[in-house]
Amino acid sequence: MTGFFLRAAIVALGLWLATQIFDGLMFDSPFTLLAAAVLLGIVNAIVRPIAVILTLPLTLLSLGLFLLVINAGMLGLVALLLSGFTISSFWTALGASLLVSITSWLASGMIANSGRVEVITMKK
Repeated sequence: MTGFFLRAAIVALGLWLATQIFDGLMFDSPFTLLAAAVLLGIVNAIVRPIAVILTLPLTLLSLGLFLLVINAGMLGLVALLLSGFTISSFWTALGASLLVSITSWLASGMIANSGRVEVITMKK
């Protein structure tokens, strides 16, 4: 459970960075930002796999680029479900989803499944 909340905090950091870069992405309060991060984790765990399976032929035809559209759609779904979180356009959602994905990818590489931070050392 600690790992989930740590990853949600990382997603919240990515969403906050996205609000600093994209003018069309807004949160009413810090609580809304944290709620969006948790809800995005839940949506990505439940809805995203179904969307990926249903759009598999289109994803294969686009050589995987349609997954970017799915990620933007998941962020848009969270904005629809959560009042106080607004996204102005598809392109804002696409850019924000890319930034959140990159932030999560970079930070999640340092977190174990148990939620502990891992330190990578090299032996000489």
